[in-house]
Amino acid sequence: MLHIVHHSDYVAPPPTRGSFAFDKYRLVMEAVKELSDKHMVHAPHAMERHWLEAVHDPDYVDQVLSATVPYEKERRIGFPVSAEIAQRVRFTSGGTWLAAKLALEFGYAANSAGGSHHALADTGAGYCVFNDLAVSANRLIAEGGVGRILILDLDVHQGDGTASLLAGRSDIMTVSVHAEKNFPVRKARSTLDIGLEDGIDDAGYLELLSSHIPMILDDFSPDLLLYQAGVDPHRDDRLGRLGLTDEGLVARERYVIRQVRGRNIPVASALGGGYGHDHIAVAKRHALSMLTMADENSRI
Repeated sequence: MLHIVHHSDYVAPPPTRGSFAFDKYRLVMEAVKELSDKHMVHAPHAMERHWLEAVHDPDYVDQVLSATVPYEKERRIGFPVSAEIAQRVRFTSGGTWLAAKLALEFGYAANSAGGSHHALADTGAGYCVFNDLAVSANRLIAEGGVGRILILDLDVHQGDGTASLLAGRSDIMTVSVHAEKNFPVRKARSTLDIGLEDGIDDAGYLELLSSHIPMILDDFSPDLLLYQAGVDPHRDDRLGRLGLTDEGLVARERYVIRQVRGRNIPVASALGGGYGHDHIAVAKRHALSMLTMADENSRI
């Protein structure tokens, strides 16, 4: 059973400028329903303002929530922040937190959005407004439900915002496996960064994971994994640079779940990146990613 978090406000009206495909989140849910009837949808609450301000600069939070983000910050984000988008990012942040709470109950759960790993303290960047991974990790630990969280970022782009926001914390470990020559040009410092050469294939990628993930899990011993499950390492991704196939992404998800759930660690995934001119194909990659992880979780 796939426990998936979704809210109607995840699908915001398209902004007046920018190339981000906001219809992806509707298409992802349609793809999930098409591929499987073994799923349960959970609706999140909007993330409370004080939790956003615990990670992001309060002035920036106010700019977003009042839809008064300066133009230079909107350019860095990649689209203007309307009132609808401000509402959306509160729900997607709440969705990652809820997925984590469900994972603690069911072993694995997914947010059908989120993974906004480029957002920094006082600005958004790279299609990311609030950093739901950092906000949710901070909140989960502050609430006392978990003591140590590993954020594993397998998106093709480095999780620079997550690394920056959580730098120096001993209770949260950030690991980013990304294309070294891809965005962002200036990388932040995660707890562990693994930069990949362009074009790495399925076998090379999985070999690299197998040489690092077991040791990371055993050494850090997290109580929870927040997994940035971007599908943009796919060879056909418009913003990728790597060479994974559909089969490679499926193998990646099965490997991650086996390693993590085999150690009895709950996993909550965020959608992360996936870009292409064929929006339906991208949505199906995301849907298959989540359904694969749910299936593998059921085998543990």
